[in-house]
Amino acid sequence: MTSHSNSARFSVAHPKVYDRLAPDEVLGALRRMHRIRRFEETAEDSYIRGLSYGTMHLSIGQEATAVGACMPLSDADWITSTHRGHGHCIAKGAELGPMFAEFLGREGGYCKGRGGSMHIAEPAKGNLGANGIVGGGLPIAVGAALSAKKRRTGAVALAFFGDGANNAGAFHEALNIASIWKLPVVFVCENNQYAMSMAMARSTAVANVADRASAYAIPGVIVDGNSFADVAEASFQATERARAGEGPTLIEAKTYRTRGHSRSDRNRYRAREEIEAWKARDPIARLEAEIVALGLATEPRVAAIAAEVEKEMAEAVAAASASPWPAVADVARDVYSPAERPLR
Repeated sequence: MTSHSNSARFSVAHPKVYDRLAPDEVLGALRRMHRIRRFEETAEDSYIRGLSYGTMHLSIGQEATAVGACMPLSDADWITSTHRGHGHCIAKGAELGPMFAEFLGREGGYCKGRGGSMHIAEPAKGNLGANGIVGGGLPIAVGAALSAKKRRTGAVALAFFGDGANNAGAFHEALNIASIWKLPVVFVCENNQYAMSMAMARSTAVANVADRASAYAIPGVIVDGNSFADVAEASFQATERARAGEGPTLIEAKTYRTRGHSRSDRNRYRAREEIEAWKARDPIARLEAEIVALGLATEPRVAAIAAEVEKEMAEAVAAASASPWPAVADVARDVYSPAERPLR
């Protein structure tokens, strides 16, 4: 881990995080990373085959950031997500069946088919939901953190956002107020190098998103977003700081999406050599190799996880496909007026 922010900082010692985690917890993290990868690949296949509608934003290649950031969190802690949010939802504990049912717009989904790809939420697991507005989750996380502080619950809010959102006004407003009030919130930037088709170097005046932490007198930390251990350790340190009443932290995870921005993205702005170079840094293969090298599990045990997840995903697809479509008569169900009365 390398930190370049001029603000107060702390170091992340790799693989220090393994002193915090039991081998089964590390294997559980690997399982969630495999679940994210297979969910995204299955979602992509579903779209190509005409089984799902609209668009989607895949996070293939970014699995270590989602899972690593969520490692210190319990169901009592909150996350806010982004339009590229399938991975965050799974990392926070969502099951594949209701996830895929929501993706297909079925009644058995977490939001009863009303949210779809970009608006999946699961409050029971502390997931306040994905958001189609760039940077939209940042102020929501600050609000959740303010609530936790006022109610003295000890909960932490963690906001995922992309590098494109660091130029939105909501980003600066959220960091500023969180710092002033020392709120228990962790800001995690998934810097996958491109905001849609715009390289960060062409859109952002500073070299690193974490450099902007100094403007708000909070720690700014840069980690290798393809390293589960680096991201997890940074998140543990940031959440411990938040729970201790020391305020927010900005974590910038340098990662990469190997697919386009969305299904309509033809990827003409990226060289194939660049994409292949990042594929060679695959976070799942990297964690598998690390687990075996550290003696946390054998190669056969590690290999078995991928096969187990393949079966889980097949069962999830079958359950989701068998789930009914929402009834037209229920179009106004769960839609409320300002007086919080159902519209029908």
